[in-house]
Amino acid sequence: MLFRRKVKEKEEARSGYPISLDMFGFQGHSYPLLQLQQTIYGDRETIGASYASYATAAYGDNPIVFGIERLRMAVFSDARFMWRQLRSGKPGDLFSTATLEILRHPYPGGTTGDLLARAILDADLAGNHYAVRLGDRIKRLRPDWVTIVVGSDSDTDLDPNQDPSAEVIGYVYQPGGTGSAAKPITYLADDVAHFAPIPDPLANYRGMSWLTPVIRDVEADKATTTHKNKFFQNGATPNMIVKFDASISPDNAARFRELFTAEHEGAANAYKTMYLGGGADAKTVGADFRQIDFAATTGKGENRIAVASGIHATLLGLSEGLQGSSLNAGNYGAARRSVADTVFRPLWRDLCGSYETIVPPPAGAELWVDLDGVAFLREDQKDAAEIMGAKSATIANLVREGFTPESVVAAVVEENPSLLVHTGKVSVQLTDPNEVSDE
Repeated sequence: MLFRRKVKEKEEARSGYPISLDMFGFQGHSYPLLQLQQTIYGDRETIGASYASYATAAYGDNPIVFGIERLRMAVFSDARFMWRQLRSGKPGDLFSTATLEILRHPYPGGTTGDLLARAILDADLAGNHYAVRLGDRIKRLRPDWVTIVVGSDSDTDLDPNQDPSAEVIGYVYQPGGTGSAAKPITYLADDVAHFAPIPDPLANYRGMSWLTPVIRDVEADKATTTHKNKFFQNGATPNMIVKFDASISPDNAARFRELFTAEHEGAANAYKTMYLGGGADAKTVGADFRQIDFAATTGKGENRIAVASGIHATLLGLSEGLQGSSLNAGNYGAARRSVADTVFRPLWRDLCGSYETIVPPPAGAELWVDLDGVAFLREDQKDAAEIMGAKSATIANLVREGFTPESVVAAVVEENPSLLVHTGKVSVQLTDPNEVSDE
């Protein structure tokens, strides 16, 4: 059986035997990240479908992508790891043990926030985040240097995406990337936390970056910036054609061109009075900066990038989010809650499930995050007061109806009516109906 073989190899590896690809002995297939490199065609810069290209040409070179990632990292890294009890499959109280210390200090000088920031950045740019546990340390593996090894005990030579018996049996880490002379390091599947929140539709085990569907919009945004820079570099004035009379010699025309370039090109020379000598005629062929409205083009592109990231334009301060009623308190709060519920909560849930591989939870519990300290999730004071008032009224009513105060508080806090325990006494006076008064 495949399961038995994997367990045997895992036990041998922990006994001091080196792990190699030859040990797997299955029909192996790898799922590396695409290794396309950034290229330039003429004046247009294209971004290759690789982690390095996304990191340098998108995250490191585009303010919109950087702003989105900064917000995503700030919110995501604000959580803290905890254990959460499971009662009949339903979540219960949060608690902590010493086992969680490795997640609070994953490496010397590192904190939970550092680990979470790296995890979300890797997942966003590469589609995958990998972490291994080495003793009392958790180490992050650069995602584009990792190859997913898929094996099957089937005799067929099917692609792993077509073979239903195929599964991940390990990960190969190549320091320096493909082609490096460094010796690859192999890990079994149970020794790696693999966080891939957006699945790649063309692969069963690999994740996909949210940048993939909008990379052309990122390129267009960068091209717009380049266009604006060129506008200023070339005079911050209309493009012009200078026509000379036939009597002007080529040498004189060349000297005029040099003088004109020195006196009128560049942003520092904008709006200067132009003087033309005899035989020269200047004509405008472009438009001035006021007529070039970049807001209509850049705003739409920025919004498309924000939509792909799951972050509302209002939260990012983009032009599309600063129009109309978007900044009203109610609309801003609704945007924040929508992002929290549809983006960050699923991300935390997915990451916790992935990290349970290397930090197993105690029996009857699961790895979770404490969100009480996450500033992004704090509700408005008015909403908090209304919620507290509603919970207090519910607790008071249930106690008057004869339920024990302890069970009422637990049921209201956990939103689980099955936790209610009745005293057996009637409401209001809480008098046992079987008792007969002596009066």
